[in-house]
Amino acid sequence: LVAGILMAMYASQSAAVQERRERTFMIVKPDGVQRGLIGKVISRLEKTGLKLVAMKFVQAAEETLKQHYEERSDEPFFHALIKYMQMGPIVVMVWEGKNVIKRTRDMIGATDPLKSKPGTIRGDYDGIVPGRKVVHGSDSLESSKREIELWFEKAELIPWMQCLDDWIFKEN
Repeated sequence: LVAGILMAMYASQSAAVQERRERTFMIVKPDGVQRGLIGKVISRLEKTGLKLVAMKFVQAAEETLKQHYEERSDEPFFHALIKYMQMGPIVVMVWEGKNVIKRTRDMIGATDPLKSKPGTIRGDYDGIVPGRKVVHGSDSLESSKREIELWFEKAELIPWMQCLDDWIFKEN
């Protein structure tokens, strides 16, 4: 009953709020977890009005990682990447917001740590080892959908209404 009420409330939101339903997938990788950066990453995203709709703290299974990085399976660094991602727990998350994929990619910074600008997550927290980045973020709607479906069951994505949704996203 409660879930039904919440779903009805969510579905009845204004058009301005509903258009912000774009979702993206993010990972705080093992070194980000070990360095205590989970809260800093979440805080940066929340401060921009993005909404966290799912999160798990997991030790990633090899098979899940191979599926996640399948487009990289022919790369010489593939096995090292899988090994790195299993060096410790990770935090997997789903974020929601208007233009969330572009916005999170901008906040994350360039893929090459040496090219990431100060003020971005990678610019502020990545080291100089190209294969070790503190975060991953989906780069397209297609990859976001695939990654979310790989890491989360549909019931784990929590639709909820922020009291600030209309204040942040409603146009006059």
